[in-house]
Amino acid sequence: MLKSMLLVALITLTGQTAVQSMDRKVLTIATEGASPPWDMIDTEGKLVGYDIDVGTELCRRIAVECQFVSQDWDGIIPALMVGKYDAIMSGMAITEKRRKSIAFSRPYAGGFNQLVMRRDLQLPATDTKSKINLTSVGAEQQAILGQLQSALSGKTLGVLRSSNSEAVLSELFGQVATIRSYDTQDNLHLDLAAGRIDGGLADYFTWKTFLDGKDGETAAFYGPELSGGLWGPGVGVGIRKEDTDLLAALDKAIDDSVSDGTLKALSLKWFGIDISPSATP
Repeated sequence: MLKSMLLVALITLTGQTAVQSMDRKVLTIATEGASPPWDMIDTEGKLVGYDIDVGTELCRRIAVECQFVSQDWDGIIPALMVGKYDAIMSGMAITEKRRKSIAFSRPYAGGFNQLVMRRDLQLPATDTKSKINLTSVGAEQQAILGQLQSALSGKTLGVLRSSNSEAVLSELFGQVATIRSYDTQDNLHLDLAAGRIDGGLADYFTWKTFLDGKDGETAAFYGPELSGGLWGPGVGVGIRKEDTDLLAALDKAIDDSVSDGTLKALSLKWFGIDISPSATP
């Protein structure tokens, strides 16, 4: 009888601990607010975009109030680590380098990156629908990259500072081109539209929003779709390593959102194509 009472008490205590570990009423999520359609600020000064819609949905599923704050990209991980907010949702790729500092949920989106160059440069034609996964580059893909390096020799290329695209751009073209890093994607767009740089590397969907606008008429996609390598397996929610309860809750919410088609619907809304991850991690 005593053993049974102790066992019941232990189970009860364990259950209470599990509940208390996710005893959150509010989840504060940081986003850059400058990378449409992932995240941006609308005409009313409100944060909107795919990240915001997905974050709101995840909060609903784990029964917490969602609060979004804007944060410059350069300091977005350090500010998370010191407790300024609870999570990051800003089109952030899951990478081994970042995993040294923070933890990530399972991916809530895929995607790829691509170069954009000014039209008036009259560069050699490329196949912009071809794909290269930088995790495994064969001889054919290496030949394509070599052709790109020759075409971009002497050019000035822009990229978001402290991003994985910055590391990839430096790795692929740092020896042949001048790399100029920017604090925001918007400032990169402004310099490209004004002809102060020749092109740049960024997330495809961020570029598409720019190219579809009036300021993007002078530029176009250039070269293959790039993924893998330093960009990792996809886009995830960044959290502090010690918040294991939050990680488990977010992973389940993402799984459920994939399984019932919610992430597919949101990706179609913001990107026009399905970039939701597979239902299997």
